[in-house]
Amino acid sequence: MAGKSILIVDDEAPIREMIAVALEMAGYDCLEAENTQQAHALIVDRKPDLILLDWMLPGTSGIELARRLKRDELTNDVPIIMLTAKGDEDNKIQGLEVGADDYITKPFSPRELVARLKAVLRRTGHADNETPIEVGGLLLDPVSHRVTIDGRPAEMGPTEYRLLQFFMTHQERAYTRGQLLDQVWGGNVYVEERTVDVHIRRLRKALGEAHENLVQTVRGTGYRFSIKV
Repeated sequence: MAGKSILIVDDEAPIREMIAVALEMAGYDCLEAENTQQAHALIVDRKPDLILLDWMLPGTSGIELARRLKRDELTNDVPIIMLTAKGDEDNKIQGLEVGADDYITKPFSPRELVARLKAVLRRTGHADNETPIEVGGLLLDPVSHRVTIDGRPAEMGPTEYRLLQFFMTHQERAYTRGQLLDQVWGGNVYVEERTVDVHIRRLRKALGEAHENLVQTVRGTGYRFSIKV
């Protein structure tokens, strides 16, 4: 699980630092935000593997951010652990009802936090994003960042690789160009939507005649990765 990125959202810098130290000692990469606006920008741009979200935040509350993330299909699969001083049963239920995966009441020990975090990552399937993905002779290995087609290396640029990885882990769903920009380029990067078409063309070329039809154009929407014709 080392190398997973965790976003810590808390308006108190000492708490963020205490959590970050504990998580980095356990092998995680940490991102930090002090409010929901910063947090949302980081979530879109950096796509953390899990969010530690404080309930009480200035402006928009943590519970509102959780509700927003779970309503958006691009972020609804990111696990959320709510951090709060609220120990009431009603608050706990409310947090879980909006889609939080776990709930830790302050004060908590760093060891407990790491243990609960590992459990949530295991349970939500975010514990291992390093398993090779294969579709009909097309193999993508996230560890070596290599793509092979029927055992032979496929030459492609880093953007085409990220596009292919996103498609292979999100098969059979149509995505707009805007959604692909958010997921592959990051929400804070300004790129025109037609840039997506250029990279899709390059990706198809890299995949060759036998596999280019896996990346399908969906008229009026965008693109999808599908083994169905």
